[in-house]
Amino acid sequence: MQKIGQQLSRPVKGMLLAIFASSSWGFSGALQQFVSQTETIPAGWFLSARTTFTGLILLTVCAVIYRGKIFNVFKSWRSIAWLIAYGLLGLAANMGSFYVAIQQGGANGASSATILQYLAPLFILIGAFLFQHKKPLKIDLIVFLIALLGVFLSVTRGNIHELSIPMISLVMGIVSGITAACYVVLPKEIGRDNPPMVILGWGTLIASVAFNLHQPVWVDVPHLSTGGILGIAGIIFFGTILTFPSVIYATRYTDSATISLIDAIQPVITFVISIFWFQADISWPEIIGAVLIIVAIYILQAAQRHPERLNNKSSGEV
Repeated sequence: MQKIGQQLSRPVKGMLLAIFASSSWGFSGALQQFVSQTETIPAGWFLSARTTFTGLILLTVCAVIYRGKIFNVFKSWRSIAWLIAYGLLGLAANMGSFYVAIQQGGANGASSATILQYLAPLFILIGAFLFQHKKPLKIDLIVFLIALLGVFLSVTRGNIHELSIPMISLVMGIVSGITAACYVVLPKEIGRDNPPMVILGWGTLIASVAFNLHQPVWVDVPHLSTGGILGIAGIIFFGTILTFPSVIYATRYTDSATISLIDAIQPVITFVISIFWFQADISWPEIIGAVLIIVAIYILQAAQRHPERLNNKSSGEV
C-alpha cells in the first residue's frame, strides 16, 4: 500500500506544481494590469526594474546551486549568440509587448493579452512552415481556423465593426504571442548543456541591459506606493522566479501532456481576476473565443505529442 501511495503521489506532485505555475502566471498578468493602470508606472522604468532585479536574483540563486558552472554558457561564440538572441528577441521583446498590451488594453487588457500570448504554439507551427519548410497537416489547418475564430470572437465580441480592445493592445498582444514562441524556441540550442534557470538568469540580465539603455532603473524613478512595490515584487516572484522552477520540477513528476492541459488554467485565472478586480466587461462571445483558442492549442499540442501523426503524411498533408 505504501508503494502504491508513493506511485500515486508523484503525478499528484507534478499536477500541483503545474497548477501553481499556471495560476501564478495568470495572477502575474493581473498584477501587471494593476501596476500599469492603477499605479500608472511607466513601461520603460517597470521593464528595467523587473528584468534587473529578476536577473540578479536568479543568477545569485544559480551561483549558490551551480557555482562556477553558470559561466559555461559563455564558452563559445555560438552559445553567446543564442543567449543574446534569447535575451533580446525572446525575453525583452515578450515582456515589453505583453506589458504594453496590458497597459493599453483598459479593463480587458490582462485577459486579452494573456489569451493572445497563449497562441505561441500556433506561431511556432507557422514559423516551422515559413523557415523550415515543414508542410502543414490537415489537423494544423483545422487548429489554425479554430484559433482564428477564437481570436475574432475575443477581440470583436462577434461585431466585426468594433474591437473590444484598442488596436495598439491587439497588435502588441499578437507580438507577445510571436515573441513567446521565440522564448520557447531560441534557448533550445544552449539548453542541452546548461541548466534552464541559468539560461533564464543570463537571458533576463541581457534583457535588463537593453531596457536600462533606454530607461535606466535609477533615473526618473516613479513614486511607488506600497501597493506598487508589492505589485512589482509579486510580478518578479510569481511571474518568473517561483513559476519557472515549478514547471521544471513538474516535468520530473508528470508528463508534458498533463502540464500542457493544466497550462490552460493561466488565461482562465486572468479572466476571473479581471472580472472581479478590474470589473472587466467580459461578454459571452469573448468567453467562447477564449475557450476555442484554448481547445485549439491543446489539440495542436496533443497531435504533436504522438509520433504516429508523422506517419500519416499521405492522408494528412495539404
